[in-house]
Amino acid sequence: MGFLSIFCNCLEKRLKGGTTDDHGGDDHDGDSLDLIFELHTLQVATNFFSQLNQLGHGGFGPVFKGLMPNGQEIAVKKLSLESRQGVREFTNEVRLLLKIQHKNLVMLLGCCAEGPEKMLVYEFLPNRSLDHFLFDKVKSSSLDWTTRFRIITGVARGLLYLHEEAPERIIHRDIKASNILLDEKLNPKISDFGLARLFPGEDTHVQTFRISGTHGYMAPEYALRGYLSVKTDVFSYGILVLEIVSGRKNNDPQLGAEKADLLNYAWMLYQRGKIMDLIDSTIGKYNGDEAAMCIQLGLLCCQASIVERPDMNSVQLMLSSDSFTLPRPGKPGIQGRVGQWTTTTTSAFTNTNGSSATKASGGSSFAEDYSRNSISTSSFDEGR
Repeated sequence: MGFLSIFCNCLEKRLKGGTTDDHGGDDHDGDSLDLIFELHTLQVATNFFSQLNQLGHGGFGPVFKGLMPNGQEIAVKKLSLESRQGVREFTNEVRLLLKIQHKNLVMLLGCCAEGPEKMLVYEFLPNRSLDHFLFDKVKSSSLDWTTRFRIITGVARGLLYLHEEAPERIIHRDIKASNILLDEKLNPKISDFGLARLFPGEDTHVQTFRISGTHGYMAPEYALRGYLSVKTDVFSYGILVLEIVSGRKNNDPQLGAEKADLLNYAWMLYQRGKIMDLIDSTIGKYNGDEAAMCIQLGLLCCQASIVERPDMNSVQLMLSSDSFTLPRPGKPGIQGRVGQWTTTTTSAFTNTNGSSATKASGGSSFAEDYSRNSISTSSFDEGR
């Protein structure tokens, strides 16, 4: 934890001392002091991290609801000391979120680093995450078509900002339903930037040996070869769009072999001219043209060919234009996704210490470290 403590101490000194820009102006005002929260303040706000206040638990650690003395509600993400994830993700998330601000991105209010305790403090969003509604047969009915389409377009705007409009290009790497938070009006905000990758300068892609993300949402070229680009997020976004329209998870074995994999099933329906069969029956009335367009857009984003996938600028244009004609999607990138991945790689991989570890299954997140001469993997079955 030494590096993390140093990082947070430096952050605190920078915020309290202020920095000057090239023109001699102060880059931080007095409000910057509020970015550093005292541990005792957060303990009181969360009733000492009571289980009754716990909102969820991810790979980073538990998340708690808190109430500040001024009446402001907050969400506190607490780094689990036992988590195999955390230190890298914590520093990454603070560093990134201090750079960005957009109405479709969750707002970081500050952080806390006292002793072994490391926490991130966010704005509190009362409706939790999209999956809390979308995959619940009762709650999904509250997501009418207008709301679902607004979520689809809102997430697109957030990703467009990260890819093209932020101070530096950012690839999220873990776009999924549980990382889309909903405010009181069910407007979407992209959250959890622990795995995000910063692309300084004009860099557009990288070959990485550290594969991080969630099975079922990951682009095949990234999952199999470590090729990371903005099109990695585009693929994940395409899967998310198909989930929002269909109201089902990207992989559900209980639906039978033909329907289990959402992307494969959507592609089959498209080829048969029956894409409207994919639409969630709990939606009620919906705009048929918009729904069909969203399904086709989802397939375009999930094409096997990286070049053929649209960038988020094109996605935004498709969603906002009434006259835009979508191209026909090509074959989706299915190889390497959940189901295909787990059935073709059933043998255990060898860690650097000689022990074996198998890949996490289902919709779990994972991080893998690859060396050039051998594959070493550290997998864990933690939701985010």
